[in-house]
Amino acid sequence: MKVIIITGTPCTGKSTLAKELSKYLPAKLLDVNQVINKHKMKESYDKLRDTYIIDTKKLNKVLIGYITQEKKAKTHYLIIESHLSHYLPSKYVSLCIITACDLKILQSRLKKRNYNQAKVRENLDAEIFEIIHHEAKQSHRKISRIDTTKGITLNSLNKIKNHITK
Repeated sequence: MKVIIITGTPCTGKSTLAKELSKYLPAKLLDVNQVINKHKMKESYDKLRDTYIIDTKKLNKVLIGYITQEKKAKTHYLIIESHLSHYLPSKYVSLCIITACDLKILQSRLKKRNYNQAKVRENLDAEIFEIIHHEAKQSHRKISRIDTTKGITLNSLNKIKNHITK
């Protein structure tokens, strides 16, 4: 089974890419936000950063359980989508995809979600400094960066498929 994780700064197109890729391959899609809610994994709320705190070690244990379950079901492709998915140990991951987009577009997307100014700035900074890319490089060898500024293209999907089948 091939496990593909899709990660990136919030609003860079992870969910959109995951949905399109799951139809293109086809693949089973696992939305980590749904997993977090189902397993009541929100430990606390950070008012300053306007976000919930998630224990990534506990999350990884649950995700590994889903991976094991899908392997037993003989699922061919499993896509795991979240800005936290790159914390999953590399031995469970076939390909790590990082979404990125133009900063002006990203800012517009963040504001459409009604993020406060501090949260918009934090996420723009994360994209500028490629925080998730640097974190992902520490544990994943096979990484593909997909620019979603102009949406998800057939070229992007083909690029991903080529990475998976190598």
